[in-house]
Amino acid sequence: MIKTLLTVISLAAASFPAWAQSGAPFEEGKHYFTIEQPEGYRPIDGVKVTEVFSYLCSHCASFEPYIENWHAKQPESVQFDRIPVEFGRAIWSLYARAYVTASVLGIENASHKAMMDIIWKDKRQMRNMDELAEFYSQFGVDAEKFVATSKSFAVDMRMKREQQQVRQAGVSGTPSMLVNGKYRVSAGGAVSGFDQMLAVVDYLVAQEMATESVAQVATPAQ
Repeated sequence: MIKTLLTVISLAAASFPAWAQSGAPFEEGKHYFTIEQPEGYRPIDGVKVTEVFSYLCSHCASFEPYIENWHAKQPESVQFDRIPVEFGRAIWSLYARAYVTASVLGIENASHKAMMDIIWKDKRQMRNMDELAEFYSQFGVDAEKFVATSKSFAVDMRMKREQQQVRQAGVSGTPSMLVNGKYRVSAGGAVSGFDQMLAVVDYLVAQEMATESVAQVATPAQ
């Protein structure tokens, strides 16, 4: 068992990027922060990474090419999703509800980049759910159905749950990244930009993968 455990640790370490093998390049409390009340849900196998964003955040628009490129390189074991924040702003809440509605209807991935582009490249904003529903109708969902779904219990409950998660994670700015619901990473301060922000995320993902591998070997078979 000990030999097997050491083998797993060695293999996990070898899979880290080069910067992760030369000691801890990032510090807790400086480059990332531990969430005091982490969310309970995580993938059974793998790591969950969440982008906390708003369509109306210019920094999130600038971050989009970085996160797209990062996401395209991730293995299946890394589950990626997004949480749109409200931050007490009515217009941000409107767009957050639209994103959650699109997610409930299964069109959030197909429509995400188009929404960013229409706001930041075409300089067009939609001011109510009817206008947003017309935008989303191009992705195969009837506008009336979109509006009705936006008022549904499922959307209301998910909005409440996700905004609570954002508060518990201590997110105060966007974009921010959450790793396994345990760690929060944001650009600024010791994190010099989006490239380093995602490097910190990669470091934490590798750390979580190694911890999971060790736990699986150390747990006796039932």
